Amino acid sequence: MAAQAGELMATGEERLIGFGRMKRKEDARFIRGRGRFVDDVQLPGMLHGAMLRSPVAHARIVSIDTSAALAHPRVHAVITGKDLEARELAWMPTMSLDRQPVLATDKVRFHGQEVAFVIADDRYSARDALELIDVEYELRPAVVHVRKAIEPGAPVIRDDQPGRRDNHIFSWESGDRTATEQVFEHAAVAVEQEMVFPRSHPAPMETCGAAADYDRVSGKLTVWCTTQAPHAHRTLFALLTGLPEHRIRVISPDVGGGFGNKVPVYPGYVCAIVGSITTGRPVKWMEDRSENLMSTGFARDYAMKGKIAATEDGKILGISVDVIADHGAFNAAAQPAKFPAGFFHLFTGSYDLEAAYCRVRGVYTNKAPGGVAYSCSFRVAEGVYLVERLVDCLAHELELDPVELRLRNLIRAEQFPYRCKTGWVYDSGDYERTLRKALQIAGYEELRSEQARRRELGELMGIGVGFFTEAVGAGPRKHMDILGLAMNDGAALRVHPTGKAQLGISVQTQGQGHETTFAQIVSEELGIPAQDIDVVHGDTDTTPYGLGTYGSRSTPVSGAATALVARKVRDKARIVAAAMLEAAPEDLEWVSGRWTVKGDPEQGATIQEIAMAARGPIELPPGVEAGLDAETVYDPPNLTFPFGAYVCVVDVDPGTAKVTVRRFVAVDDCGTQINPMIVEGQVQGGLTDGVGIALMELIAFDEEGNCLSGSLMDYLIPTAVEVPDWETDYTVTPSPHHPIGAKGIGESATVGSPPTIVNAICDALKPYGVRHVDMPCTPARVWDAMQGKGAPPQ
Repeated sequence: MAAQAGELMATGEERLIGFGRMKRKEDARFIRGRGRFVDDVQLPGMLHGAMLRSPVAHARIVSIDTSAALAHPRVHAVITGKDLEARELAWMPTMSLDRQPVLATDKVRFHGQEVAFVIADDRYSARDALELIDVEYELRPAVVHVRKAIEPGAPVIRDDQPGRRDNHIFSWESGDRTATEQVFEHAAVAVEQEMVFPRSHPAPMETCGAAADYDRVSGKLTVWCTTQAPHAHRTLFALLTGLPEHRIRVISPDVGGGFGNKVPVYPGYVCAIVGSITTGRPVKWMEDRSENLMSTGFARDYAMKGKIAATEDGKILGISVDVIADHGAFNAAAQPAKFPAGFFHLFTGSYDLEAAYCRVRGVYTNKAPGGVAYSCSFRVAEGVYLVERLVDCLAHELELDPVELRLRNLIRAEQFPYRCKTGWVYDSGDYERTLRKALQIAGYEELRSEQARRRELGELMGIGVGFFTEAVGAGPRKHMDILGLAMNDGAALRVHPTGKAQLGISVQTQGQGHETTFAQIVSEELGIPAQDIDVVHGDTDTTPYGLGTYGSRSTPVSGAATALVARKVRDKARIVAAAMLEAAPEDLEWVSGRWTVKGDPEQGATIQEIAMAARGPIELPPGVEAGLDAETVYDPPNLTFPFGAYVCVVDVDPGTAKVTVRRFVAVDDCGTQINPMIVEGQVQGGLTDGVGIALMELIAFDEEGNCLSGSLMDYLIPTAVEVPDWETDYTVTPSPHHPIGAKGIGESATVGSPPTIVNAICDALKPYGVRHVDMPCTPARVWDAMQGKGAPPQ
């Protein structure tokens, strides 16, 4: 055991038991190439599927001829929408109570939509056979621009819906419209800014896929799937196929990144299942990179018009915003059912306002569906971007330093818990302390002096400041569900007689380090070394029910369940220890992993000793069962609200308009930190995401709706070359309602960094009179802004 611990743990600050720095347990297999992903699944007799996709964005399907493909000697089946109609499987529900085709039947509605599915002996033969399918299309006008989609007379995309005459999906409001209008009527200063948070894509390293194996004898279906929510997918598969849920097993093995992209159920998953049922053999489908970028869940795509009102001395009074949300051809956004715009109404940000109001209109276009929470909690990134850009625009109008404007308006520590003007109750915070720490690390005053010197030399240096509050940990069952499934999570803990433990959790890791952090939570509560705790996840047959990992909900929800189930075990261990020590349970106290007799610490028992006794012949009180096992389901009373203050320094080349992020200081507050090393990794990953979103990432389309970003040559993502050495630090403000005070950290940096970078770019371009530049801030777009020709990307 000592040798194993030596391999796992480093010396110095790192700890064997409880919270603290600890190397990730799961990395031992990953760095040796021993991870097991969906595409590693090999089953006897396995067949392979390939998807035929639409080459156009909008067209009626006149005919589909599959005869040549079926004649291919290595092809076993070709499935079309008509075949699925016979099984009543042609359409499937989306996460937002809409429906979308598994395979197109009447017409195609976006470039890359699924049309037919070929099953062959190998993936190469399946791909080759796609070329043998003849589809005749009757082209229709494509609706690409979201504002044109709502114009009178725009082509109707969803004519499958009886009576539909336009492309409107929903109109949703939050806040007090009347109070906000009154604030603006009496405000001394009002600033308006249109901005676009363009369509981006999570682009995980591993694309989406599934391997389905239906046993015709037992009626058991096993699906290995790239899913962030195995239990939710099992329920959806049962509802869709009509198979009994207890005979469906979903296994999510190691997942090579998710970032929200692997929350939805995709047509390829369903086709693999139907293929296995049809052929009686396992069927695997894995998409390629182009398929992933063109057809799976996108993020953002919000066209926003924001207004901010203030007094002459910079007291912010109110914010009003109107949003047109591009949902693509089907409303497949993944978010709680009661919140069609997600948590966008957190757009009030970190500021103490008098009034706020927003209206969000969802619209269909001829683009891929989605709207996933790409490394943010359900549209919080869009809301934070809006408010932080508006605050900087207001500072520009008032000729105030953006730091000073924020300090005058941040919610004060004594105001928590704070109810914002759209109804959220922020749990805790000390915003000014966090902002001042970021400014001190950055050397803000020195940076402003340097900027003044550089401007005299004609150099374009920009300093951007941003502050964000995020809402994570969805969520309370009385408010939040997806497809009628409450967003609660379970945990099951079993301590074996030798003192080792197994924890089953309902969330699924995609690289966040769950196998380490959740073991550390149990270790902190019970005193068992983390390497002696096995964390089981991703298998619906062996884990408790829950809604999965996204929106930074793992630690706030499943982490809380883990702490509570460990405390259940500890409470039971107290009863067993009392029987061992011949003492009353109330005479025992918990000290450093032992139940000891009060006043006589020598008399006690470790959790390992208690675990053995709990399975032994010791006489337990009536009603107390043997063993140290427990289960729990956690229903959070509220969300948690991590926050942070960021400072960014950029240089813009006056001749090429290329933006270089020179420095970035990030001070985050995620409450109690379980493993600071993992927190650091999550923040650095999110900051890198932010650079990509701010400077280069865009899913673009031409006027015919063709996706122009179908490869990593066209959809750029950042590398180590484009990012600086991150400067990170933390403040700690525990959540008062969370069992261990943790708030979540996985997506905070992706929320806070894009507006901070854009603020820095706009600051650099002040000599050109530029107040706003829409993302992505590519050299071409920055150059246009410098020439006074800046325009949004749609």
